[in-house]
Amino acid sequence: MHSDPILRAAQLLSTADGLLITAGAGMGVDSGLPDFRGTEGFWKAYPALAHAGTNFQAIANPAAFDADPKRAWGFYGHRLALYRKTVPHAGFELLRAMAGRLPHGAFVVTSNVDGQFQKAGFVEERILEIHGSIHHLQCCGRCDESLWSASGIEPETDDERCEWIGNTLPRCGRCGGLARPNILMFDDAAWVDARAEKQHERFDAWSQKVAAPVVIELGAGVDLPSIRWIGEGSGWPLIRINPRHAQTRGKAAVSVPVGARQGLELIARSFAHLADVL
Repeated sequence: MHSDPILRAAQLLSTADGLLITAGAGMGVDSGLPDFRGTEGFWKAYPALAHAGTNFQAIANPAAFDADPKRAWGFYGHRLALYRKTVPHAGFELLRAMAGRLPHGAFVVTSNVDGQFQKAGFVEERILEIHGSIHHLQCCGRCDESLWSASGIEPETDDERCEWIGNTLPRCGRCGGLARPNILMFDDAAWVDARAEKQHERFDAWSQKVAAPVVIELGAGVDLPSIRWIGEGSGWPLIRINPRHAQTRGKAAVSVPVGARQGLELIARSFAHLADVL
């Protein structure tokens, strides 16, 4: 195997029959999304929460909807609007093009709740969102297991105060109680995981089809390393693209210490050249 990590990554892809894409918050940075790295980074994005001394764990928590539903929906309403207007960066299309060269294509496993992979053209049936999605809602009181689309919600928020200012907070159509995003939050015993379970089943079925897959991991953090564990635990060759935490272990692991878009541009160029030669 070549010593140059970009060429090594391209070589791994050239012998693969499927691509597992694992992505954390760093995947969205090149699209202009915040990654909430550390409390200071989070408070920079939400100064009203900094003033109140409210950290990410406290607002991304079911208890926040009980304590101050307007503030909780101020936070999630702002994020919903932000994700809706965000344009996925060019790296998403590069991933689709690379996967298109492989017999079994790609499957995406992401901790991101932003729906950017769907927006970039990845099919819903090939995506596993381990923390759920902001684009789906559930009842805060979990009156049943129902989920519904957030497409009917038009967020009205005062972002300076991190507060919902619309006339009506999102409500459950069944019981009339407060609704919340179908996101796995901190200290969350009420998350309805039915959608995620179906996604898990489809991922398991795809995993059994591939014989020689390779993993490309993008922007996965170390504080909540669920995404990193998935790639490392798969036993498949791993390409880790991360500007801060790119360290890898094992002979079949490649470290690419740059941002997601730059890393994908370099690998895609080398892979395309190698594929044409072969």
